[in-house]
Amino acid sequence: MTPSPSSPSQAPAPPSDDWRRPAIVVAGLVVLFLAMLSAFALPPLHSKPHDIPIAVAGPSGPAGQLRDQLREQDPGAFDIATLGNGQEAKDRILDRDAYGAFVTDGTHTTVLVAGAASPAVANTLKTLAVQLGEAQGAAVPVEDVRPLPPDDPTGAGLSAGAFPLALGGWICAAVLLATVPRQRQRVVAAFAFSVTGAMALTALLQYGFGSLDGNYWLTSAGAALGIAATAWTILGLRTAFGNAGLGLGAVTMIFVGNPLSGLSSAPELLPSGWGTLGQFLPPGATGSLLRSFAFFDGAGSARPLIVLSCWLAGGLALYVIGLRRLRGKGAAVPSANSEGKPSSEDNPSEELLPTA
Repeated sequence: MTPSPSSPSQAPAPPSDDWRRPAIVVAGLVVLFLAMLSAFALPPLHSKPHDIPIAVAGPSGPAGQLRDQLREQDPGAFDIATLGNGQEAKDRILDRDAYGAFVTDGTHTTVLVAGAASPAVANTLKTLAVQLGEAQGAAVPVEDVRPLPPDDPTGAGLSAGAFPLALGGWICAAVLLATVPRQRQRVVAAFAFSVTGAMALTALLQYGFGSLDGNYWLTSAGAALGIAATAWTILGLRTAFGNAGLGLGAVTMIFVGNPLSGLSSAPELLPSGWGTLGQFLPPGATGSLLRSFAFFDGAGSARPLIVLSCWLAGGLALYVIGLRRLRGKGAAVPSANSEGKPSSEDNPSEELLPTA
C-alpha cells in the first residue's frame, strides 16, 4: 500500500538551499574565536609594571634618594612607600602590602623580594638589583623572604591551576543543569563538588606537584569558596536568564576572568585597569586567596574573601529569583503519575527544574 502524503515517512524535507543560518553560525564562531584569542593573548603582549607596591627603607636621606632614583628610572612602574628600617619592610612584604623592598643605609643596599607573592615581580626586582649594583659599583644582594616551594620554584603549578579553577565551576554548573533536575539534589551536588573538588585540587598541587606548602585545610577552604562562587554564579545566571545566562557566565569566568586573573604574573603587570578588574572576578580573587592562604598565613585575604562571598551570594540570589519565576509560570512541575502517587507539586523542595 502506498503511504499517504501525510505519512511521517513522506514528510517534506527541509529546504537545502538556505545557507543563511550556517553562515551566521560560522560568522559567530569566528568572532568568538577571535575574541577568545584576544582575551588570552593581549594581556601578556601588553604587560608591564603599573604601580607595583614596593618599599624603600632606611635613613630618610639615602632612602629618599633611592626612591627618587627608582621613580625616575621607571616612571609609573612602582608605588613606593618609605619606611624606617628593614624589619618594617619585611613585615610589609609578609603582610602582602608590598611585593618587595630596597633597604639601604647610605652605603650598602639589599633588595627583599617574595617569590611566593609573584615570581614575575620578584624577577623584575632582581633585575633592578643588578642594574643598581652596576650603577653603584658593588653587587646588591637579594633576599627572598617568602620563596616558593623548592619542588616548584617558578610557581608553574599554581599558575596552571588558574584555568581548572575557572573552568571547573562552570563545568560543574553546566553538568548539574543538564543531568540533575531536582532542586534539592542540585543544591547538594553543587556544594559537594565545591568542597571535594577543592580538596582534590589542593592535594594534587600540594602533595603531588609540591607547588604549595601552607596549611592544606585552609588552602582547600579558599579553593572551595572560589569554585562555589563560580558554580553558583553560573547556576544563578542560567536559572534566571536561560541559556543566555550560561553564555554570559562562560564569557565572564573563562574568556575575561581567567586571562585577567594575574595568577601567572601579577595584577600590576597586566594592562592598566584590567588587572584591577580581574581581581573583582572569581578567577582573580580565587588566585589571590590561594596565594594568601598557601604562602602568607592568610595575610591579604580580606578583599578576595569579600569578592568571592559577594559572587556566591549573588549567584544564590539569582538562583532563588529564577526558581520563583519558573514556579510562577508552572514550569516543569509534573503532575501525579498514573498510579496515584504524590506528585512533586506536593513537595516543592523536590521540583523538577529545567535542564540546560
